[in-house]
Amino acid sequence: MPSWNAVEGSLATPKGFRAAAIAAGIKKKPCALDLSLIVCDVPGASAAGVFTTNRAAAAPVLLCRQNLKKSRGRARAIIANSGNANACTGRAGVLVAEQAAKAVAQMLGVQPHEVFVSSTGVIGTPLNVDLILKQLPVLKEILSVEAAPEVPRAMMTTDSFPKSVVLQSKIAGKTVLLAGVAKGAGMIHPNMATMLSYITTDAAVAPATLQKMLREAVDASFNRITVDGDTSTNDSVIVLASGASGAAIRPGTPGAKKFQQGLTDVCQALAKMIVKDGEGATKIARLDVRGARNASDAERVARAVANSPLVKTALAGGDPNWGRIVCAAGYSGAPIDASKVDVRVNGLYLCRRGVHAGFDEEVAKKELDKNELVIRIDLHQGKSDAWIWTCDFTHDYIRINASRS
Repeated sequence: MPSWNAVEGSLATPKGFRAAAIAAGIKKKPCALDLSLIVCDVPGASAAGVFTTNRAAAAPVLLCRQNLKKSRGRARAIIANSGNANACTGRAGVLVAEQAAKAVAQMLGVQPHEVFVSSTGVIGTPLNVDLILKQLPVLKEILSVEAAPEVPRAMMTTDSFPKSVVLQSKIAGKTVLLAGVAKGAGMIHPNMATMLSYITTDAAVAPATLQKMLREAVDASFNRITVDGDTSTNDSVIVLASGASGAAIRPGTPGAKKFQQGLTDVCQALAKMIVKDGEGATKIARLDVRGARNASDAERVARAVANSPLVKTALAGGDPNWGRIVCAAGYSGAPIDASKVDVRVNGLYLCRRGVHAGFDEEVAKKELDKNELVIRIDLHQGKSDAWIWTCDFTHDYIRINASRS
C-alpha cells in the first residue's frame, strides 16, 4: 500500500480551511468564475512560497515575497483572480494588490501581511480593484468546505480542465491531509512555469521547515515541466499549514520524510496535469536522460530536447525523427559524443550509437501515436541522470496564443 492515498476532497478537506469562488466580472465571459478566497481559520498558520524567477515579476508576486518575509512565514488567506495578470502595470498594479490584501485582512480580522495575493491572465492590462472589493463580502458569506471545490475552476484561463488532488496518510498515529490545486496550460517553463498552485495541509510544520520542503518538492515537480519554454511573470506556489491535525513534522524524523514525499507527490501530480493540459497539446512525454557526465549536463540535454520546437512538432505528427532529438542534445551546451547516443521511445530503439537503429517505421509511428510517451536518451558519458515532462506542439497552440482574450 502506498504511504499516501488519493482521496476525494478539496483545498478545504485538510482541517482548518474554508474556501469559495465567485464570478467578479474580471473575465470577459459573463458569469465565469474568476475570483477565489482561501482561508485558514487557525491563527499562526505556517506559510511557504516559491515564485517566478522572471525579473518582470507581477505585482502580486512582489507583494507575496514581501508579505512572506514580513510575516516570518505566517499567513491566513490567499485572494486570487484570473482573467487579468496584474503584470507590467506599474505602481498602480502594486497598489491594486496591496488594496486587495488590506481589504481581505480587514474583513477577516488579520494583518495585511498575512494575506497573499495571486493573479493570472492577460499581461499589461490594468486590473480594476473595485471588481474584487465589491465581491469580498459575498465571498466571506459563502466561505465553506462545501464551496471549496469551485476554486480550481475559478483559477482557469486557457486551461481545459480544473486541476486538484487530495492525499491522506498517517503520521505519528494521526491522520494528515495534503490538498493542492493548480492552473496552467501555456507560458510553462521550469524556474518556474506560468502557473498558480495552492496547497493546504493540517500538519504542523514550522515555517522554515515548510519553506525548505516546498522548495525541494518544487524542484522535483514544477521545475521539471515545460510546454513552450516561456517563464511567466506570475508563477506562484504557496503552501499553508494549519497544524489542526496535531501531527508535528520535525526535521530528521520519519514523519518529516513521509511528509516530504506527500508534498512532492502533490506537486508532481499537479505538474503532470499542467503538461497534459498544455495549450493545444495532444501528447505528454517524459524525457529521461541517462549516462551524463554530471547532473548539469543531464539537465541541459533534457531541457534542450524538451523545448525543441522541431522535437515537439515531430511528436505532434507522430514522426519518429530521432535526428531532431540528437540535434537538440548536441546544441544543449553539454559535451556529448553523438557516436555514443542511444534514443528510445517507449522502449523501442530509434537510434543506437548515433545511427539509425533499423526500426520499422510503421511500428515506430504507432508508438508515437500514443498519448503518453517515455523518451530515453542514453549518452554513455557517465552516471548522472535527469528528467523533464514536456508535450507536443500543435496548430491549436498558435490559435490559442494568437488572441489576447
